[in-house]
Amino acid sequence: MSADDSKVRKSAAEWQEQLTPEQFYVLRQSGTERPGTGPHLNTFEHGRYDCAGCGQPLFLSDTKFDAGCGWPSFFRAVTPEAITEIEDKSLGMVRTEIRCSNCDGHLGHVFPDGPPPTGLRYCLNGHAMVFTPE
Repeated sequence: MSADDSKVRKSAAEWQEQLTPEQFYVLRQSGTERPGTGPHLNTFEHGRYDCAGCGQPLFLSDTKFDAGCGWPSFFRAVTPEAITEIEDKSLGMVRTEIRCSNCDGHLGHVFPDGPPPTGLRYCLNGHAMVFTPE
């Protein structure tokens, strides 16, 4: 079995049955919630942020910071393998989209303007994640 065979694959109907409308829009239709409207923006408890589609661990609370951008932001993924980076040329700009490596759900984008130690800002849609307190 290849690594691709173990990925979560579902039909659009199966995803719609499992996810809330907001989660489906973000994760499966590559949508973006309006700044300041999604969950987890002001969550700073200790815990872990997992993919709302498949439950894969994505980010830890000790890497979360207030970027002032209106979306939950992190400076490092839980592991490099947790996310897939894709060049995004939509909206007349070049950005790096991030997706869950397990279910291919759209998470947000990563930018090179974050704090030390990585200098990265993983800018996430709150609806793409579920929070599990420590």
